[in-house]
Amino acid sequence: MATVVGVLQDKTLKKLGQRLKPRRETSQREAAQWQEDFADYLRSECHLAANTVAAYARDLARFFQWLDGRRWQQLSVSHLSAYPAWLTEESLAPKSVARHVASLKVFFKFLQLEGALTDNQADLLASPKLWQRVPQVLSYAEVTQLLAAPQPADPFHLRDLAMLELLYATGCRVSELASLRLHDLNLQEAYCKCHGKGDKQRLVPIGSRAVRAAQRYLDQLRPRLAARRTPRSDRVLLSPRGQGLRRERIWELIKKYALRAGVSAEISPHALRHSFATHLLAGGADLRHVQELLGHASIATTQLYTHVDHTRLKQVHAAYHPRA
Repeated sequence: MATVVGVLQDKTLKKLGQRLKPRRETSQREAAQWQEDFADYLRSECHLAANTVAAYARDLARFFQWLDGRRWQQLSVSHLSAYPAWLTEESLAPKSVARHVASLKVFFKFLQLEGALTDNQADLLASPKLWQRVPQVLSYAEVTQLLAAPQPADPFHLRDLAMLELLYATGCRVSELASLRLHDLNLQEAYCKCHGKGDKQRLVPIGSRAVRAAQRYLDQLRPRLAARRTPRSDRVLLSPRGQGLRRERIWELIKKYALRAGVSAEISPHALRHSFATHLLAGGADLRHVQELLGHASIATTQLYTHVDHTRLKQVHAAYHPRA
């Protein structure tokens, strides 16, 4: 009798082990499928840029790392509140933690839309408060030094000069300039079509100096670079192999020329974009016009630049206050 019970117990345990093992594998496959579906949703329904979708995917991968096989349907707010704390323990900056929490909220809303969740506990999750950072801005003299940094001795100085001039003339993001195609650039009418976040398009004027620099590059250097690759790329900025210049490489070149020009070593990828906006406002441009040129969805984002240039605020106060 004892032997029969022992055999039955062994069989039961074996079946239970077989049932439990595939459940974890199914959970992993299920998580991967949800991540893929979420990325498709961001691309097709939300029309987010490829870089933004990739950022959401990285954040979500970290969430599943923290989840460690647990099912999100069973997580309460108290459980989820441990996630930001874990991210902090992983040495993430407060801004990165806030972005991960925001990504998680979007993912949970997606699960709710798909019927995979009834109650969205992530909506109750608080994001860490952030200090508002004033953007780094170059002075006009520093911008002049930076734009003069590419020299004829540099093998691709015509391309690099056009790159820097276009960044400062248009206020484009580095990723927007990297994705700029020949049909987006109209040098005769002095404007370009930028493809911003969420695939939003805007027309931005180009100054005369940037037009001349871009035209020299297109006439003298770009045809030689384009001939090195078949089929030829239609990107404006090309690498030595004739491929579109990556945004990471553009950032490396900005740092290289900033170092040569003696500009701050802590220069950011958005330094020329920030300088573009601040210099426009300092020159008297309307805030709404600057918002449109930058492609900001909210004017609150553009208003940040009014805190950078105090002379502009003093001029406005002196011009309009009755007792100034």
